[in-house]
Amino acid sequence: MKIRHATTADIPRILEIIEDAKALLRSLNIDQWQNGYPNQAQIENDIINKESYVVLNAENQILATTMFSINGEPTYKIIEGNWLIDETKKYGVIHRLATGKEFRKSGIAQFVFEHFHDFLKQENIQSLKIDTHQDNQGMQSLVKRLGYQYCGIIQTSYGDKRLAFEKIIAL
Repeated sequence: MKIRHATTADIPRILEIIEDAKALLRSLNIDQWQNGYPNQAQIENDIINKESYVVLNAENQILATTMFSINGEPTYKIIEGNWLIDETKKYGVIHRLATGKEFRKSGIAQFVFEHFHDFLKQENIQSLKIDTHQDNQGMQSLVKRLGYQYCGIIQTSYGDKRLAFEKIIAL
């Protein structure tokens, strides 16, 4: 597998993967991504900002999508709890990680995290932060297995509360 920046040509497949993820969350009675987010405008913005990525197999088929940034996350400035690394220091953040339904449970999400962990180490950036819905046990299980620590609760820009996690990558 490999990861590359997404392009506008990838948008239809990215949206298909996101719709699959929305349907999965809905089937699990998880009220995440059920109110029009993420949407095409958000993905287009991620692409413009060079923060949208796709995961490809050897045949260059898009398996998954994610947003990754080292430009901070405004909603992380206020947390009911404490981050491991001070919020004023540079960190990585992953959002909108979704795998095509036909590729779930094949280690792609872990591959994404490990890829960006390696990037952060190379850049001497100390941590990666992520948030997820309180009912999203799959993502919570993954981040805990990867060594992330629960830090508290943040509030999204659209008013929902999310569980916040962080992993120290490099010191």
